[in-house]
Amino acid sequence: MGKKEEDDIIRIAKKLDKIVQKKNESGAFDLLKELKNAPMTLELLQSTRIGMSVNAIRKQSTDDDVTSLAKALIKSWKRLLDAPGGGDKSSVEKKKECEAPPTASSQDSPEPQEESNSSSRSGPADVSPTGLIKTVPQAPPTSDSVRIKCREMLSAALQAGDDYITIGADCDELGAQIEECIFQEFKNVDMKYKNRVRSRISNLKDIKNPNLRRNVLCGNIPPSRMASMTAEEMASDEMKEMRKNLTKEAIREHQMARTGGTETDLFTCGKCKKKNCTYTQVQTRSADEPMTTFVFCNECGNRWKFC
Repeated sequence: MGKKEEDDIIRIAKKLDKIVQKKNESGAFDLLKELKNAPMTLELLQSTRIGMSVNAIRKQSTDDDVTSLAKALIKSWKRLLDAPGGGDKSSVEKKKECEAPPTASSQDSPEPQEESNSSSRSGPADVSPTGLIKTVPQAPPTSDSVRIKCREMLSAALQAGDDYITIGADCDELGAQIEECIFQEFKNVDMKYKNRVRSRISNLKDIKNPNLRRNVLCGNIPPSRMASMTAEEMASDEMKEMRKNLTKEAIREHQMARTGGTETDLFTCGKCKKKNCTYTQVQTRSADEPMTTFVFCNECGNRWKFC
């Protein structure tokens, strides 16, 4: 792969990303035509992440020519994964080796698999040409039908977008590794195990949270971490910001109720039965209607209102 080809594709990717951000399709078709004529390999797909940019323009575009060409490009790049001897041969070899039984892929014995994570990084199945796919012990096979189904569903969730193509990740193996970590925690396939698997699947498939899936595919979030993350940790940046703002708003309202009102002993708290309260009156309805009184108990924090 030449440096010039990589720079050209990165340049096109940046222009496509700007088009998506500005929602102005001018020039998109010419950029896609330029990509169609460019020699493409899996290594280039991984290093430039051009697939994400093309998929973004495909989803946003209202021009039939643009969407058709984008779909054709993505389809042709998908074929690189299974093309014998074409594109990035080492990635194809890695995919085959990951599908083989653990005892057939290396000279290490099955017992020290956990330790071999750091000691056998030079093996062909351990590292992709770009270093995006991190080394993890291969998940042991299982004959349990529930576990097999969960592995298949996790793999499908990791393939929810086209990111796995540009990254060159083995979704079947990653799904098996995540499931294995969950099973090792619960030691059975009860409801807690199933709920944990379901929450991973729904978050990985969330179209509003693509960064979670990408981080798992790239290895930034290892399977063991993905298996144990809380809902808050898996949430999208947008959801985290929303929760942060709601917390701030709740604190602000609490402070306003204590500092912006008038202290009185005229009201009795329904919770703690104390009379140490603060009240404020606000015109929430039309001018000819009475004001609404908001009461806050300074003792237990209970709130109520009446007209």
